[in-house]
Amino acid sequence: MSDTLFIGQSNEGVTIELLANMANRHGLIAGATGTGKTITMQGLAEGFSDLGVPVFLVDAKGDVSGVSQAGKPHPKVAERVELMQLDDFSFEAFPATFWDVFGEQGHPVRTTISDMGPLLLSRLLNLNDTQQGVLALVFRVADDNGWLLLDLKDLRAMLKFVSDNAKEFRSLYGNVSAASVGAIQRRLITLEDQGGDQFFAEPVLNLDDLIQTDAEGKGIINLLAANKLMNSPQLYGTFLLWLMAELFENLPEIGDPDKPKLVLFFDEAHLIFKGASKVVLDKVEQVVRLIRSKGVGVYFVTQNPTDIPDAVLGQLGNRIQHALRAYTARDQKAVKAAAETFRDNPKLDTKAVITELGVGEALVSVLDDKGRPSIVQRTMIKPPKSQIGPITQSQRTVLMSNSLVAGVYEQEVDRDSAFEILAKRTEEQAKKQQAEDVAEAQEKERSKNQRSSSGRKRQSIMETFLKSAMRTIGNQIGRKLVRGLLGSLLGGK
Repeated sequence: MSDTLFIGQSNEGVTIELLANMANRHGLIAGATGTGKTITMQGLAEGFSDLGVPVFLVDAKGDVSGVSQAGKPHPKVAERVELMQLDDFSFEAFPATFWDVFGEQGHPVRTTISDMGPLLLSRLLNLNDTQQGVLALVFRVADDNGWLLLDLKDLRAMLKFVSDNAKEFRSLYGNVSAASVGAIQRRLITLEDQGGDQFFAEPVLNLDDLIQTDAEGKGIINLLAANKLMNSPQLYGTFLLWLMAELFENLPEIGDPDKPKLVLFFDEAHLIFKGASKVVLDKVEQVVRLIRSKGVGVYFVTQNPTDIPDAVLGQLGNRIQHALRAYTARDQKAVKAAAETFRDNPKLDTKAVITELGVGEALVSVLDDKGRPSIVQRTMIKPPKSQIGPITQSQRTVLMSNSLVAGVYEQEVDRDSAFEILAKRTEEQAKKQQAEDVAEAQEKERSKNQRSSSGRKRQSIMETFLKSAMRTIGNQIGRKLVRGLLGSLLGGK
């Protein structure tokens, strides 16, 4: 296998190639809608696969799914092949695995609330500082008690538990704002409506399943179906951040390898950074800067380089810039900013060329063997060998049933975690309280019965005494009356 990846030809006939050992220095593919970004991304994915490098690619519109099928003759492809004199060009299919956060167009992709962590989750829920503090407190309480936070119902249960016991936690963790708890709970409902309940679940994605090759040694191209995910931009951006962070934290250090261990293509990359706090942006910059030592290359795909923060943009050594339009003053400013990111070519007016590029053309600058950016070249991008455009649902279904991970992630697992533990605890407390209430009621009944029995006993003694006394008195009076009566009668006689 070659140690270079063919990108295209310059307008002077010079072959433009990406060095495999520089591919983990990251890259940028930019350009206006309809200028050829998706085709360029598909061609690069094919090249990495040929090098035996696995790829994870966000397929925003479903168009790149065609990489799994051999291309078919097309006049424009034939024209490009002839113009570039690609004598060895042939149509070819590439190994692909389909993924989908919603589990509809690919194998489910899941993570847990604990794996996401309070920082990224706060970004996902768009929390303010006070609300972030409450969320961090909830995570701390769960960790201290050894309770797993796996899904949204776990987080809801923990929020309620912390709120109900706020007085007890105040001395250990600080104040718990009831308003913040309520705000977080409401945003969890919105997140659930966007599909968060499907994303936060088990089994969790095993990152090793993304780093696979087929029997012929070609890298598997992992395609994330994102046409529905794009309707939830906050979830999409947070997912990409989570994926980078997980790779960074779990993959071993390998320095600068001869070729990447994995390459990520993030389409619509501006969604990662839009609305992100400084803390999140700092985290992204750190991950992008350090993840290359894990053998991972990250390629952002967006309309304009200005969509990427400068601190991150400076880490992207390999640049492919498709055409930009300059209809407004703002557009002209963006064109100028894009032109200034390239190393000058004395033979090119970079700023002017950016607006003149045709479909399938781009300004390209890649890193040389010493890590220096090459001078920018106007380049005709090679055509893909695979199918241009999406595949059918039946083709997707067949590929999913035959993939390496078929049946691994389809069945959701719900093990005991914070929700179940707190529910059991609440149930036990309720039973205990019920038992105490019953015991208390029984004790009251016994006391009542004892008092009643004692009263009846005292009453019985008194009644006996009185009856005896009355009988005695009655007898005495009777005798007196008899004596008196008889006496009178006898005396009267």
